[in-house]
Amino acid sequence: MPAVAHSPDASGTVSNAVASNTVASNTAASNTVASLQQRISSMQATKLDTRTLPTLEALAGILPGGSLRQGAAYSVDSTSLVMALLAGPSQSGAWCGVVGVPDFGTEAAASFGIDLTRLVLVPSPADQWLTVTAALVDVLTVVVVSPPRGAADADVARLSARMRQRGCTLIVMGAWPQVEASLHIEHSQWNGLAQGYGFLSGREVTITSTGKHRFDRPKTASLWLPDAQQNIRTVEPSPPASVHPASPRSAPARPVAVPPLRETG
Repeated sequence: MPAVAHSPDASGTVSNAVASNTVASNTAASNTVASLQQRISSMQATKLDTRTLPTLEALAGILPGGSLRQGAAYSVDSTSLVMALLAGPSQSGAWCGVVGVPDFGTEAAASFGIDLTRLVLVPSPADQWLTVTAALVDVLTVVVVSPPRGAADADVARLSARMRQRGCTLIVMGAWPQVEASLHIEHSQWNGLAQGYGFLSGREVTITSTGKHRFDRPKTASLWLPDAQQNIRTVEPSPPASVHPASPRSAPARPVAVPPLRETG
């Protein structure tokens, strides 16, 4: 019976073909998974862009889109303005946190309408301010932070990604990159004091808001922050002064002749 000759390279060729097919299948599967992840991320980002937080009506006119947006950051230069921004979400049931603001007064916060039972305060986090902020972003709806110094670009990017994932809004007291809007108080005037006496009854401010895009025109609004009844509202424009027509000049009075008096008795 003749011997059957086997090619020494046959098994190697088959093995190489199987390995090539396996690599190709794994590559296709990886590309499919990456494509699905990208589609899911884009769908989540689109959905998140439409999610907003309840905001006081007086502030709607100076915020892009008319309200605070979840996953976005805002730059603010005033504690009173921070409290006004927190009031809307807090009154709707959201949990809020304040990091690195030791002079954040709870009595003033309550007067602005902030629910103190859902407020977390970390007055002095020292060098751990970024770690504390990131931890609160994971569990709270709105977080306020006053950074003692600037953050590295990588840290800002990681915190922004976590904010978008968790749907948390960040309000920064001071400068911060990649903000949705920057809000500044341009003018402030207290009312209520007279000539050395009286009580402060209301604060009238002018706020300017600048969007993140260069082509966004700044928005300006005049607000009571707050008014005499501790309400936050827009300042109503004063009515124009009424002009009264000049009264016609009256004719001079004519002298009246008085008859001479006669003596009696």
